[in-house]
Amino acid sequence: MPVTARPRRSALYMPGSNARALEKAKGLDADVLILDLEDAVAPDAKDLARDQVLAAVAAGGFGRREVLIRVNGLDTPWGHADLAAVARSGAQGVLIPKVESAEAVRQADRLLAAQGATNDLPLWVMMETALGMLNAREIASASPRLAGMVLGTSDLAKELHAQHTPMRLPMITALGLCLLAARAHGLAILDGVHLDLDDDAGLDASCRQGVELGFDGKTLIHPKQLTAANAAFAPDAASLDRACRIIAAHAEAMAQGKAVVLVDGRLVEALHVAEAHRLVALAEVIGTSAVGGADRTSP
Repeated sequence: MPVTARPRRSALYMPGSNARALEKAKGLDADVLILDLEDAVAPDAKDLARDQVLAAVAAGGFGRREVLIRVNGLDTPWGHADLAAVARSGAQGVLIPKVESAEAVRQADRLLAAQGATNDLPLWVMMETALGMLNAREIASASPRLAGMVLGTSDLAKELHAQHTPMRLPMITALGLCLLAARAHGLAILDGVHLDLDDDAGLDASCRQGVELGFDGKTLIHPKQLTAANAAFAPDAASLDRACRIIAAHAEAMAQGKAVVLVDGRLVEALHVAEAHRLVALAEVIGTSAVGGADRTSP
């Protein structure tokens, strides 16, 4: 399945030092789980967190959820040991923080390979600094192993001296640069977090904006945010209905030797049909993965 076709509506950070949270994650309705060894873990708990995350991944039980492990930066005392451990952990991806250059991606790639990682272990990058945004194009093309980008908007706002406004206008340029780079190179891309857990309206608005901009999903800091993200980033009924009609109308037109057709008064071409197929496929995978409910925990 192409990296952008898999449902990634919600990506929940889970602290690696909290064994109870890691177990709870197996019953949450998240498309992606980011088991965190970095920001969510105190320095004196780094080794414990690594051991607990490795044990949790080895035990399995995460079901259809995509499990990524966010390691510490390679310039920290824990980064190299994290990558060595994750290389053969069985996780479905490794996320490296504060990536600012293509060489940082290639360095992580080399270290993973040296530690026995298979060529199909995906590498993800956190985009959270001004320099990283300016180098997004080069970063996105740095390695065949690269699968996706994750926006770190909290760190970005701090570095820019920007405010967290409802429409995030201070960060729109940075978000756009990453979106362009990701789409140009076929990568998945996840939006940054919404920090105010009591601001439901703000979370909804942030999710809607992420959808409008073109993100695949949103990173989250608490399970209570899952419902909003899953709803916002899933194709709605109206979009699916139109997608199905576009596919049917285009197929009929092709059978009649026509290259274009009108649906609801709008011209439909091959590019619209491709997007319609993507939406329908995404909805089908979401529906299939939901069978059995959020507590499905088969390996």
